[in-house]
Amino acid sequence: QVELVESGGGLVQAGGSLRLSCAASGSIFSRNVMGWFRQAPGKQRELVAIITSDGSTKYADSVKGRFSISRDNAKSTVYLQMNDLKPEDTAVYYCYFRNLVALEAENWGQGTQVTVSS
Repeated sequence: QVELVESGGGLVQAGGSLRLSCAASGSIFSRNVMGWFRQAPGKQRELVAIITSDGSTKYADSVKGRFSISRDNAKSTVYLQMNDLKPEDTAVYYCYFRNLVALEAENWGQGTQVTVSS
């Protein structure tokens, strides 16, 4: 079991920036993946960005060049720096964690609201 505690989020004008943080605790293996998904009203949850414990990253096409994911393995914390925010980035952002071990479950944070006004 892994607990995820998110911080950051809020209301920002278009073109602005926000930073999300997520700290993991519990049963954490050395090889794992952390990241962020988001869900807008009436839409399915979608990948924003993920990063593995060895630093490999993957981004949604819609955020490439604007968002940057990073992590501090010593703190088991993942960060999402969001720049040049657009109204279409408005969603609830969920932290994600999974140990890269067979049969390990996915873990999700409680979600944090990001609202971008035009």
